[in-house]
Amino acid sequence: MSFLLYQKKMISNRMLTLTDDTAASKISLAYDALRELLEAWAVIKGYKIYNHECYSSFLKEVLNESRLGGQFDAFRKLRNDINYYGKDVLPNEAKPLLEEMASMAKMINKELKGML
Repeated sequence: MSFLLYQKKMISNRMLTLTDDTAASKISLAYDALRELLEAWAVIKGYKIYNHECYSSFLKEVLNESRLGGQFDAFRKLRNDINYYGKDVLPNEAKPLLEEMASMAKMINKELKGML
């Protein structure tokens, strides 16, 4: 189920043009898609994760991916600032972050396909 949700969120994200009005929404969608992939990875490894913070620990402690764990945690904090505190993000700020999230998603997607 997580992989299907990942795909739908990525399709939705691609449908939005990056503008002043959509930059924050695109980051939230990309984050949610990335989290769906991490959920799939965790389930395959036998873990059920109930909160977003634990995905960073999963990456760092279980998968020994410290850099990815720190990167995901930074994405999580930004997404929380957007969703809960109304942080605005400009397109020039969002573009490199969206590229980083897409790169991480691509790497995780490749890893997952190798496990199936």
